Amino acid sequence: MSYRLFCVLGTLLWSMASWSSVDAYTFTSPQQEARFRHLTEELRCPRCQNESLAGSDAPIARDLKDRTYIMLQEGKSDAQIRSFLIARYGDFITYKPPLRPGTLVLWVGPWLLLIAVVAVLWRSIRRKNSQGLPVLDPAEQERLQKLLAAREPRS
Repeated sequence: MSYRLFCVLGTLLWSMASWSSVDAYTFTSPQQEARFRHLTEELRCPRCQNESLAGSDAPIARDLKDRTYIMLQEGKSDAQIRSFLIARYGDFITYKPPLRPGTLVLWVGPWLLLIAVVAVLWRSIRRKNSQGLPVLDPAEQERLQKLLAAREPRS
């Protein structure tokens, strides 16, 4: 009896993996399917943040995929679908936000940081090189010459 119960429970647990949702969309053409795949790959899930709509199983991602599918069926262009989602969720939903005053930091910030790091490194290297060897005054120069002469081996 316990063996049968173990087998039934094992089978149920094993089959739970098949309970995950599978998106089944039917398209009128392969081009439409390619557009859908492209859009869901280039749009970000608002909840998961670093996952595309295509890779996310979050409820909001499923809703956005459904909405994208409906808009494709209605004949909307990719630009219209993107602008609808940007109007609703902001520039965050795209992996490539447009260049606007609000997103200027995203586009210029990394370059400014790179320039600042290079400037600091260049300045520190120049400072080390400019220090060089100390200049000896005449008394120190004479003492150095005596020390070097005393150290030379006599043949």
